[in-house]
Amino acid sequence: MSEQPPYLRIADELRQRIAEHVWEPGDRLPSRAQIGQECGVGENVVRRAQELLISQGVLEGRAGSGTYVAEPRERVRVVRSSAREQPSGSPFRQDMKALRRQGDWESRTDAKVPAPAEIATRLGIAEGELCVRTTYEFLADGKPVQLSTSWEPYAVTGGTLVVLPEGGPHAGAGVVNRMATIGVTISHAVEQPEPRHATAEEASLLGIQKAALVTHIRRTYYSDEGRPVETADIVVPAAHCEIVYEIPISR
Repeated sequence: MSEQPPYLRIADELRQRIAEHVWEPGDRLPSRAQIGQECGVGENVVRRAQELLISQGVLEGRAGSGTYVAEPRERVRVVRSSAREQPSGSPFRQDMKALRRQGDWESRTDAKVPAPAEIATRLGIAEGELCVRTTYEFLADGKPVQLSTSWEPYAVTGGTLVVLPEGGPHAGAGVVNRMATIGVTISHAVEQPEPRHATAEEASLLGIQKAALVTHIRRTYYSDEGRPVETADIVVPAAHCEIVYEIPISR
């Protein structure tokens, strides 16, 4: 039987210290150099062990501050389904209400932003064509659990009451409901999830370490005419959220 990799041994050691209350939730861990010296390994081994425990939600990294024992935190259930957007309001708030959590979000919209090449391809428009870009930070009980950057072609919503996703009489109604008010019927969405490591900016916003695992979902909504009318990059931290897909079955 092959010997256990050093970083897994160190991860087990750190986990054991937390279980034995040597370190309590909220405590800052000693430096990697100090842990490495105590355990007889290099700092890179300690770093890999900490990254593993961060991805599992045992530790959390704080940019410019260090690594801490994470507060016990129930994973948030994030449901992805074509049936989630209802006339009654936000599907995110509905999900959080079902979990007895307070769901909310913060957003920022920039109008008439030139579409980057990848976004233009996803929306079926020319590179540089104007879009409305909205960035979101979704919160559960005040803690960030999801990020999203949404792009809508300005040619679709410009001059209407729904040009600003979070402004006007239909603010926060969701893409499907907003588009319906201007005669655009969304027939389906395509989502492409993939795992990757968080960027420095994402890690800072989500309260995780840069090396932590996230699920990156590329989502695009299509009208019944087959035209892409919105595309978004959704980022969900693996340690804090579980993603569940509901698939409607036609009979």
